[in-house]
Amino acid sequence: MATGGDGPQLWAISDLHIGYAENRDLVEGMRPESDEDWLLVAGDVAETVEDIRWALKTLAGRFARVIWTPGNHELWTHPSDAVTLRGVARYDHLVEQCRDLGVLTPEDPFAVWEGPGGPVAVAPLFLLYDYSFLPPGCTTKEQGLEYAYGTGVVCTDEHLLHPDPYPTREDWCRARVAETKRRLAELPGDLPLIPVTHWPLHRHPTDVLRYPEFAMWCGTVLTDDWHRRYPVRTMVYGHLHIPRTTFQDGVRFEEVSVGYPREWRVRQTPPGRLRRILPVEETSR
Repeated sequence: MATGGDGPQLWAISDLHIGYAENRDLVEGMRPESDEDWLLVAGDVAETVEDIRWALKTLAGRFARVIWTPGNHELWTHPSDAVTLRGVARYDHLVEQCRDLGVLTPEDPFAVWEGPGGPVAVAPLFLLYDYSFLPPGCTTKEQGLEYAYGTGVVCTDEHLLHPDPYPTREDWCRARVAETKRRLAELPGDLPLIPVTHWPLHRHPTDVLRYPEFAMWCGTVLTDDWHRRYPVRTMVYGHLHIPRTTFQDGVRFEEVSVGYPREWRVRQTPPGRLRRILPVEETSR
């Protein structure tokens, strides 16, 4: 459930993973607090197109506007999914599904939030990762992967996230970064920005990972300065399953994931709680 004050509010959530029945129930219970509330969904809704569509349709029927960006799980070509598209073709198919539902995506013009704390541009960004968040002592992707395979901590992306028609996931990442920079440069320089991504724009959130080698699948150094280069009000992300507020160079970073049931069951906070981005919650100041 949402918790907050009066008037329109901008909420965020990620890593719904509704393949788990308990998480699907959480989505069933998610409601806005006003007819004007927006919801940002920062990836990893589910692994199958059917489940992704169900969740986004459910949420789009409740919130005034839903804005989605993909995580790695949406991009998997999973054996349980009737849709067998790979890579860019799969992403394009998901964008088409969202447009059918009235959900905004990284391929649509950036919406401007005019409610409390606005105006601010809300920019869903699809950037991927390029293995540049390397483990200590490693200087190349090959060394990093050798280390990860040695520890047994390897992201399932290596088997299910295909970059077609790009040769590699890092090639796809670099293309996405270049296109996103072009679009961000077109925004008015004095308009504050809320980037919404699945993977954090800066490496610092990965410093608390239990298995540091997993950071290779968590972002790219190509965006390390974006929170300073652009007028970022708040950076919204997920992926790490470590919901918290941090600050980097004075910029607020919000990790808004739900995570797997085995993770949220041991937390003191209620599961599935939407994170309020605007107006800013007192605990995030």
